[in-house]
Order: sequence, then structure tokens, then C-alpha cells
Amino acid sequence: MPVAEDNIIQTKPCAYCGLPKPLTAFKRRTGRRRGATSRRGACKDCRDKRLEPGVAAGSSDELAADIVALGKSAESVAGNAEAAGSVFAADQAEEAKGKKKRRRRRKKKAKGGSPVTAAPHAVTVAVQEKKPPEKKPVPIRELKAVGLLPNRNGFIRMRGKTDNGRKWHQEVEPELALTLVKERAAVVVNRYTIRRLYSNKEFRQLILERDNYTCRFCGQYGDTIDHMLPRAKGGHTTPDNCVCACMLCNQSKADRDMDEFITSRI
Repeated sequence: MPVAEDNIIQTKPCAYCGLPKPLTAFKRRTGRRRGATSRRGACKDCRDKRLEPGVAAGSSDELAADIVALGKSAESVAGNAEAAGSVFAADQAEEAKGKKKRRRRRKKKAKGGSPVTAAPHAVTVAVQEKKPPEKKPVPIRELKAVGLLPNRNGFIRMRGKTDNGRKWHQEVEPELALTLVKERAAVVVNRYTIRRLYSNKEFRQLILERDNYTCRFCGQYGDTIDHMLPRAKGGHTTPDNCVCACMLCNQSKADRDMDEFITSRI
């Protein structure tokens, strides 16, 4: 049996000359198609003829004609590529000219435009009017008095819990952090962080129970919370700034100050 297996395939037809040749006349295949009996298509004689100058593979006239045709097509492709390259270069030159013109126009507009339409003083005035008002920073000594210091970005980190108990955190202005600490809505955790003491539900319950569900303005039953200094004027939701109020007083007070609303009722 081993002898029969060795003699299964002893010859192979050449892909060029078509003659059966022994396996030793062919090169072994590599890669996925490799194997003990796997050989390439061209025999040694045909490979040698292909390497000879002026001789086409297989020495057939049809293959030589195909090679000549391929050469002509390659020349035509090269000519087309040169033409396309020249057109592309022309397009690039036109695009570069357009870019230069646009740059010149932008420079003229930046300098003030033409002498007829130029009004640089009006532009500067409009820019000055749009500038936001500068905020006065909180003095560092006031922050240090409560044990706070802003971080490298100039903010104070604030953290707390929602009504569902989920933790949250954000960065606030030092002025707001100082107000929350002074008005007993937050405590200092470290010199860069404060913690809100109450969630929304807890804060509402705290104010109503503190004022015994009594309206601060009319003395009747109250179940809402009103800001003595309205939020529209810079007030915050803190125990010192919030009181219990009835629905009627809360709606009639609106965004007026406490003193203004009380004097209007007298």
C-alpha cells in the first residue's frame, strides 16, 4: 500500500506547453495550497523560456500579441494620467488664487473695509456695549473665615442627595457656596467642598414644621414655601431666606420684597 500511494501522482501537465512532466519539473506551492503533491503550473523548460529575452511565455504568437496590446494600453493609460494630472494641477492653481483673494478680502474687512463703508469707531462701541458686567470676586478672607478655598478653576465643589437618595455633585461659584454655608443650607466638608444638608422634600418639610404650618404673612394655615428675598433678586433656597406661606399670600407676593409686600397690605 505505501508503494501504491507514492505512485498515485507522478506526472502533471504543464499549464503552458500542455505536455505531461514529472513532479520534479514543477515548483512546490507555498501557503494554504501547499502539500506533498501540490505543484505550480509552469514546468522548468517553460520557465526558462519565459526568462529568455524577446521570448513570450509558452512561445505562442497569441500571448506575444496580448503582451504588445497590454503595452499599448499601458501607454494610453499613462498619457491619460498625464492629462488628468495637468488638469488637476490647473484646478489647484485656480483654487489657490481664489484662496488668496478671499484672504485679501478678510484682511480688508478686518482693517475696516473700504473708506466709504468704514466705521471702526462704531464697531468698537458695539463690542464694548456687549461686554458682560464684571463680577467682583469674593474676598479670600471671607472664604477662609468659613474654611473654604476655591480650586484651581475658581469654583467650590458641592455635593448632596436627591429625594431618592441618589448622590450628586457639581461646581458652584464661591459666592454661592459662602451664602449657603452662612444661611445654614450647607456645611463645609473640606476647604474645597461643601455638602447640602437637605433634599427638596426634606427642606420643605423642615420649613413647614419649623413654622408650624402657619403663614408668616396672614397667620392662616400654610402649606407652601416663599422666599423672603425673591430668587429673581438673588435670593436662595436656604432656611434663613424661606418661610411658610399660604397659597394666596404666596401668589400675591410674587417677586416683591418682604417689606414691600407687608407695607402694601397695611
